[in-house]
Formats: sequence, structure tokens, C-alpha cells
Amino acid sequence: MKKKIGIIMGGYSSEYEISLKSGNVVYETLSPNKFEAYRLHIFEDRWVYVDDNEQEFPIDKNDFSVIIKDTKVSFDCVFNAIHGSPGEDGYMQSYLELLKIPHTSCGMYQAALTFNKRDCLSVLKPYGIKTAESYYLNLGDTIYENAIINKVGLPCFVKANKAGSSFGITKVYKQNELKQAIEHAYKEDDEIIIESFLDGTEVSVGVIKYKGEVTVLPITEIVSDNDFFDYKAKYLGESQEITPARISEADADKVRRLAKQVYEILKMEGFSRSEYIFKNGEPHLLEVNTVPGLTKASILPQQAAAAGISLAQLFENAIEEALK
Repeated sequence: MKKKIGIIMGGYSSEYEISLKSGNVVYETLSPNKFEAYRLHIFEDRWVYVDDNEQEFPIDKNDFSVIIKDTKVSFDCVFNAIHGSPGEDGYMQSYLELLKIPHTSCGMYQAALTFNKRDCLSVLKPYGIKTAESYYLNLGDTIYENAIINKVGLPCFVKANKAGSSFGITKVYKQNELKQAIEHAYKEDDEIIIESFLDGTEVSVGVIKYKGEVTVLPITEIVSDNDFFDYKAKYLGESQEITPARISEADADKVRRLAKQVYEILKMEGFSRSEYIFKNGEPHLLEVNTVPGLTKASILPQQAAAAGISLAQLFENAIEEALK
């Protein structure tokens, strides 16, 4: 009996278009001989199943089922491909866990924590994990520009606290640019994190649960053609993503151990991809992503391929782990 897999994609944030691409790659990759896959679009105004003719069927939120041609379809497992809210911040995890539907992402608490950059870094710092200097703002706070610059220095990054794909982020070189950068970040979130600029090699490390074992994938070096690894660098080809990274084995070992430690401290499940910059020979954590991009060009699938894991194996393993 083939398992029915609902692939959730879309979401409520600026990342919805990227999520639709990720979800469609999962849909196209899963073997129809092993699974019955369903594309499920999750938007603020509608939750629908979309068939191959682009016809939409509403999802019953009471039990996360759908009626197709007078037949009720329920799902054995949900494959989470939503970047941003509500798939990466804990809301869908909470909902699915209440309904006792297995899903491929981490738990509700881990999703909510890692999606909040400020809280995640605060939880990890006591374990000796190095991060950039940071300054926090909430919408409505008085902005003390001198205090910010004294804390983080220039240049610095102004970031929306709960946003991905580099939405709401600005690199600030001069104090008179700070206000505009803060206003830009507030368009994405009502919380802001302002961080010191770390000048060094940037790497991305995928960690997954593969065949029951926490597995660190080959490291990717990020070389942006732009001022930093922004949206265009991530999705429009304006960067080099080099796997394996051109770093020493000693540095590679440091960041592998650190990425695995972060995964285990947070009691993660499913996929994770964490970002680091080396400063004075030590990796500094930038953030943790729990629903990373899953297109063929995305970093985590690139890393899996370098480890000899095909897209089909990567996605099937995620489902098998969730069904355990």
C-alpha cells in the first residue's frame, strides 16, 4: 500500500515563491511507485490541494483532509517545504502534532526557537558557541544610534529577526544609513537584530537525520558576487557555492563538530542548515534554517549530492524518518 504524502508549500511570508519551487521539486522527485504525492498550497486566504490540471480542492482544517471526486483523502505523512511562516516557525508543526500526523520537519519548539534568530543565539551562547556582537530592537523602541554603533561597530548588518532568504536585511556602512535600514527591516518583522560585520570565509553546513544517524553533509563555501549573501546571490545566481568548501581540514573539522553540536543541543529532527563565518580561525554561528531550500540548485541538495545521496534518497529518507 503506497503511503499518501501531502507536500505543504507556499506559506504566509515573502518566501512563498521559493517554497512553491521547493515543494514542486519534492513532488516531481518522489517515486509514484512508492508514494501517492499531493501538492498542498498553504496560503493565508486558502488551504488547497492542487491537482496536475491546477484545479483546487479545499483542505478541511479540522482533520487536514481533502475530498477529491467524492473520496476523502487523509495523509500518512506531511512533507514540509514551507520556508518562513507558518512552516518554519512552529505553527504547522503544532497543528500537525495535535492531529498526530507525522511530518518531516523538526518539532514545534525547535522550529519556533530557530526561526527567532535572537532567541536561538541566546540559547546557544551558554554552550560556548561564538556569534557576532548584537543589538536588539523592537518596533516602537527609541533608536539610540550611538549606542548601536558603539556595541556592534561599522559596517554592521540590520536584519529582520524572523525572516529568511535575506528579506529585510541591509549592510550598513555609515551611521546616517542606520535609520533607513531599520525601517526596511521593520517591513518584514516587528523585531530587529543588528549584528557586527564578521570578515571571513562564510560556510553553510547541512545536518540531517539519515538512516537513523545524525549526519553532517559536506561543507559549502559561500562566495557572493554582491556585498553579502543576499536574495540575488541566493536565488539569481549571483554567487558561487563551492562544495566541498576550500578550507583546511582542521577548520572543516571544527565547523562539522559545531554544526552537529548545535543540531544535538537543540534536539533537532529532519533537515537543518546552519551558517557560519570564520573569524580569527573560529566559526561564528549566524543562523539555523530548519526548512532549507530543496530545489536542485539549493545548497542542502548540493551537499547531499556530494555525499552520494540523490534527491530521491534525501526526500524518501525524510519521510521514512518521520514515519518512525
